[in-house]
Amino acid sequence: MIPRPERYLLRKIARDAIKHGLRHDVVMPLELDSLPRKVTVEGASFVTLYLAGALHGCIGTLDAHRPLAADVAANAFSAAFRDRRFEPVTEQIVDELDIHIAVLSKPEPINCQSEAALLSLLKAGEDGLILEDQQHRATFLPAVWDALHSPEQFVAALKRKAGLPADYWSETLRCYRYHTESF
Repeated sequence: MIPRPERYLLRKIARDAIKHGLRHDVVMPLELDSLPRKVTVEGASFVTLYLAGALHGCIGTLDAHRPLAADVAANAFSAAFRDRRFEPVTEQIVDELDIHIAVLSKPEPINCQSEAALLSLLKAGEDGLILEDQQHRATFLPAVWDALHSPEQFVAALKRKAGLPADYWSETLRCYRYHTESF
């Protein structure tokens, strides 16, 4: 669990990274040696931006490959300026953004031979899910359960997000579960 002071620090890093991006159009560099250990261990995160309660950007990483603080800074920058679904953040709205951070656990394979097996193994409201098959890959954070309440809806929508038909199933489909610590 990430203690409250480090949560505050990560949110500050995310906001500072967006403000840095406005001025310099690059990811903000960090002095990792000056940061607490809890935020410098390798970690994977998603940064989600809301403006007036509406989604305004969401970018993340699924696999830990850099220090958590650097991952948050890079994902905040990308959510603000590289999420093609939304207009880039501007100076006029930056202070109005509500920033949510989800720190991901390591994804674990789900051994399922059928969609029925997968559906029976999912824990609604708790599990994030990654689906992969050849070049198709997509994920939903556990927070998506708020909008897609049943495992059937959750998996069908995730398949569509991955560019697959909602009724798709294949022996080569790989499924991974993860959890998040969100703040």
